[in-house]
Amino acid sequence: MKSSERSFARRIDLTSLQLFVAVCELGSIGRAAEREFIAASAVSKRLSDLETAVDTQLLYRHSRGVTLTPAGESLLHHARNVLFGLERMQGELSEYADGVRGHVRIHANISAIVQFLPEDLGRFARAHSQIKIDLQEHLSAQVIQAVHEGTADLGICNPDAVANTAELDLQSRPYRSDHLMLVVPLDHALAQRNTISFEEALEWDIVGLQSGSSISQAMRTASAQLRRPLRQRIQVTSLDAMCRMIDNGLGIGLLPDRAFALMHGVGNLRGIRLADAWAHRELRLMARDFEALPVTARLLVEHLSPRPADATQAAEQQDADMAAHLQTFAHL
Repeated sequence: MKSSERSFARRIDLTSLQLFVAVCELGSIGRAAEREFIAASAVSKRLSDLETAVDTQLLYRHSRGVTLTPAGESLLHHARNVLFGLERMQGELSEYADGVRGHVRIHANISAIVQFLPEDLGRFARAHSQIKIDLQEHLSAQVIQAVHEGTADLGICNPDAVANTAELDLQSRPYRSDHLMLVVPLDHALAQRNTISFEEALEWDIVGLQSGSSISQAMRTASAQLRRPLRQRIQVTSLDAMCRMIDNGLGIGLLPDRAFALMHGVGNLRGIRLADAWAHRELRLMARDFEALPVTARLLVEHLSPRPADATQAAEQQDADMAAHLQTFAHL
């Protein structure tokens, strides 16, 4: 660290950053002082000292409260990252007293979580029982943003479905692939088809996932290219809810093949392979820098990354699974 950088770090204290974030969140020095149990004059003094330390104005003060200057917006972003990092450090260090020797934070989309991660993470946890895994489900765009901002060590998602991913300068490695199926009720007019184009499916109402999901975005892009309306009248947040809606005649929908195979007992449904090229999707591991990850995270990346022989075996097993499971589902 350069001497100028050390000097800047010494001028910034954590209490002032905490108070600055509180003022920004509440929009008022008085309300922030009440929440933090400190005198308003003391808060105001710390904010003034903070502005002196960074040599720029951070807040516009007016009779109704405060608003952020452009510099204040930038500091708020960094202050939150610093405070979040300290909270995470405290939490992770406290776990070492309980025998935890590592900690990996993962954000993944629903397709990865439903189809692959339970088994993959289960095997890893059994082999490395003292490494704690924090897993959160998010939309692909949110996964990529979390990795970019450092709130997740690893991301697992479909980056091709997210605009401007390349601009974030993230690294990626292959994880798994899936293929989208059109799911219809057993008595539907399309139920006897083995393959179908998405354009043909646009004749019916669609039951879809929430609008920010990669499947929903892919459908909207495809329908726009076809210049056809997307009749998506029902949106849900889970794959089992989608299947139940379809089973009750409220529309048809797109699901990843393995996810559909795992939906045993959800309804009287049939999966039809989607013929469009975009229906084949690549799920990838995302990181800011794989080589710079902690040792525990690199262990997990190695565990999740397919090896050449494993990839062939996995593909053969996946084909066998699909042949066995992509049949008519009935209630047990």
